[in-house]
Amino acid sequence: MNRNEFIIATAIILFVAFMLGWFASWLVNRFSRVTKAEIDELDKMAQALHEAEETRDQAITYLQQREAEITNQLSQTEAELRAAMDGLREARQEAEELRSYIERQQG
Repeated sequence: MNRNEFIIATAIILFVAFMLGWFASWLVNRFSRVTKAEIDELDKMAQALHEAEETRDQAITYLQQREAEITNQLSQTEAELRAAMDGLREARQEAEELRSYIERQQG
């Protein structure tokens, strides 16, 4: 094998390797290409996710408002209970004082 034959053989081998690489690249791109249907499906999924996040945010806001309302009602109820207990305590003391006064008057 002389020098010219070696150069031609090397060029042919390199060309064949280049063509095989190009063909392999074309096959990979052909099979991994994203179709319009897949893109549409991804868009629908993204929209559904966005709507779900908005719904979640609305639910969180609603729950925070309800919690604030219930906490306020609880505070009011506790204040009313304290006032009622204080009134009851005063009424009991007054009743006890009246009983002692009546007992002193009778005895």
